[in-house]
Amino acid sequence: MKSQAPPDRKLPQHGVKGAYYGGRWVDLEDCAGTFQPDSSKCSQCPTGSTCPRSRSRNAAVASDEETVYDVVVVGAGCIGAAIARELSRYALRTLLLESADDVSQGATKGNSGIVHAGYDDKPGSLHAKFCWPGNQMFPQLGECLGSGVVYRELRFGYQLNGSLVVATKKEELKILDELMERGRKNGVQRLRIVQKEELFKMEPALNPDCIAALHSPDAGNVIPYEFAIALTENAVDNGVELRVRREVTDVQKKNGLFEVDVRHWEPKSYVDAREKMGKSADGSEPASGSGGGWIFKSGIAVSSVSVMVKGIMMALDENVNDDVRLQSALATAFVFVVTAILLMKPSGAKKRGPTVLKDLVDKCLPPVGTGMDSKVGVADMFTGGSGSWNAVQGVTVGRETVKTRYVINAAGSSSDKLAKMIGDDSFYIKPRLGDYLLLNRNQGHLTSHTIFPTPDPILGKGVLVQTTLWGNLILGPTARDVHKEEARDMSDASVQEYILSKCKKLCPYFDPKETLHAFCGARAKSSRGDWIIEPSAKDGNFIHVAGIDSPGLAGSPAIALEVVRLLQDAGLQTPPNKSFNPNRAPIITPKADMRGLKMGPVGKNDSNGTDAEEAKMASNVICKCEKVTELEVVRAVRRSLPIDSTQAIRKRTRAGMGHCQGDPDNYNCECRVKAIIARENNVSVDEVGGRPWPATSTLTQRWIDDDEKNDLEQRMLSR
Repeated sequence: MKSQAPPDRKLPQHGVKGAYYGGRWVDLEDCAGTFQPDSSKCSQCPTGSTCPRSRSRNAAVASDEETVYDVVVVGAGCIGAAIARELSRYALRTLLLESADDVSQGATKGNSGIVHAGYDDKPGSLHAKFCWPGNQMFPQLGECLGSGVVYRELRFGYQLNGSLVVATKKEELKILDELMERGRKNGVQRLRIVQKEELFKMEPALNPDCIAALHSPDAGNVIPYEFAIALTENAVDNGVELRVRREVTDVQKKNGLFEVDVRHWEPKSYVDAREKMGKSADGSEPASGSGGGWIFKSGIAVSSVSVMVKGIMMALDENVNDDVRLQSALATAFVFVVTAILLMKPSGAKKRGPTVLKDLVDKCLPPVGTGMDSKVGVADMFTGGSGSWNAVQGVTVGRETVKTRYVINAAGSSSDKLAKMIGDDSFYIKPRLGDYLLLNRNQGHLTSHTIFPTPDPILGKGVLVQTTLWGNLILGPTARDVHKEEARDMSDASVQEYILSKCKKLCPYFDPKETLHAFCGARAKSSRGDWIIEPSAKDGNFIHVAGIDSPGLAGSPAIALEVVRLLQDAGLQTPPNKSFNPNRAPIITPKADMRGLKMGPVGKNDSNGTDAEEAKMASNVICKCEKVTELEVVRAVRRSLPIDSTQAIRKRTRAGMGHCQGDPDNYNCECRVKAIIARENNVSVDEVGGRPWPATSTLTQRWIDDDEKNDLEQRMLSR
C-alpha cells in the first residue's frame, strides 16, 4: 500500500461557499434565487410563533369533536414523510403520527443517506420496481410516473456524486459484470465498467489492489434526516397535521371507520419540570403568540353572560325584595368587571419579549457525555432510538383516539406489530442493525464517490466509505441480524474493529483517530425478503408500506406515488389542494468565511430575541465548529414542526455536530441552543431536551480522549 495519502483535493462541502442543490454544486454567488429563494414564494412564510408541544401548529380538521380523518399515516421516517407530502397535494384531512420525539428518528436517521441507482436489486422485486424511478425523481425538474414531483422545490442538500463498486481480485470482475447486467434488467442507465488507470484518476486514495469498478453516475447522497424533515415541513405547510410522541397502541374497525388508539408520552425531565411549576404534563397550554386560549376564554364568556343575565333579571324583578335586588345588581357588576379583566388578559404564556440569553444559558445543566443511563436497546430503535420514550424515561401523559377512513402502515420496524392490531400476521420484521463511525471533515477529501466492495452473496452491499455532503467521512455499516445472537450481541469493540478493518481494504488512508461520532440504526427487513406495499388482506383500507430496507430512501418518492394510487383504488377521492405550494426554503445559510460573523462568550453578541434584532441574530455564531448562527436556530424553531430539544436543532442546523461535539469547555453550543429554544417557546430551560448519551454510540464517551483514539487505530490494524 502507498505510504502516504494523496493530497487533499479540497472537495466542496455543503454550506461552505455554496450548496449542493438538485444534485449539483451551486456557488455562493448563485445561491440567491435558486437554493435560497424569495421567502414569500415558499410554503412556510416567516412567523413569530412556535408550535404547540409535540404537535404541528396547524390541525387538519377544525375541532376535536367527532373528528374523522381521511388518512392517518403511522410513521414519520422518509417513507411516511414522502407519503404525507404526496397526500398534501390533495384536499384531504391527513394526520401523520410518530412514536418518537421528532420526525426521522428511526432507520431514516441511522443510515448512509445513499440514493442508490438500483443495479444491485433482484429483477422483478419491488426493490427493483421502485428504486430506479425513485432515484430519478431526486434531481429532475420534470414529471415522473404521472406526478409533477419536483424535489428541487424542497431544497434539502442532495449531491449527485456517483458510486463505485470496486474489485480487488480477478474473480470479482465477474460479479461486476453480473451487477451491470442486473442493472440493465432493472432499467438503470449509464452503468459502465472502469479500468484501473481511469479508476485511480477518479479516486486516487483507493486501495492500490483495486483493479476495476462498476461506475453508476446516477447514485447520489443526502443527509437522510434533512430529507425527511423537508418532506414533512412541506406536507404540514400544505395542511397535513403532525403529532409526535404518539405511540399507536391499538387499531379497531367500528362503523366503517378505523379507531386508532394512541398513547401520548413526554420525557420525565419535562414532566417533572412542568409539575414543579404547576403546569400540565401534556404541554396543553397554548404556545406563545399562537392566539391560543380561546376555548378557555369562550367558556368564561358564556358562563359569565349566563350569570349576568340572571342577575339583571333578578335585579329588575319587582317581586323580589329590595335587599336581594341590590345584592344581585352588585354581584352582576362584580362578575362583569372580573370577566372583562380575564378576557382582556393575554391568554396562555406571556408574549415573547426581550430576553437576556445569558440568564438562560447560566441555568442550563451541562451536556451529558459519559455513563450508560441513556443507552438505547434494540427494541428502542424500533420506536425512535435516542428519540424513543424509553431513552428519555418517558411518562404517559394522555390517551387519544383517532378516527379515520384509511390507515397507512409506515411504522418501520414496528410495522408487523401494527399489522397484528387488525389481525394481519402475513409478515414479520427481522430487524438488521447497521453500525457506523463518522470521521472529521478533514478526512472527507479521500473519496468523492460512494465506494462499495463487491457485494457479499449473503450480507449484500457490505461496508462502504463515503464523504457526506458536509465533508465528513462515514464508515460502515455492519449488517447484524437481531435474530442471530452472535451478531446482535457483538461488543462495541468488535463492531468498531469490523468496520475499520473492512473500510481499510477500500481506502487505507483514513485516520481512525479523527473519529468524532458513532451511531446505529435498525433496518426493517421483512420475512418475505422484499418490500411489502399492498392493501392488507384483512382490510383493503389498511395499506402496508412495510419492510422497507435499503434502498428505501432512494425509492421513497416513487413508493409515495404508488401508495396514493392504492388509496385511490380503495375508493379515496383525491380532489386537488388548490393552495398547494411545493416550495420550501432551506434552513441552513451558506457562508463564505467569517466575514459578517461574530464569535465570543455568551452575552457578548447575543440578541434579545426580538425581530428588531434579526441582523444581530444573523451575525451571532452559536456553534463555532459549524458556524451556525442564532438566526438559523430561531428560524428552525419558528417553522411548522414542533421543536423542543437540542437534538432537533442539531439535525436541522448541525449545531453540535462539529469537531468538538458540543464540548461545554469549548463553546458550549448545546446550552446556547437550549437557551434559544427556551426563549422562543417561552418555557424554562428545564423543559428543553438535550442530547442523550450514549444512545446507540459504540464510543465510551462523547468527547473521546487519546487512549480511545489509540484503541481505534489498533482496531483498524487488527485484521
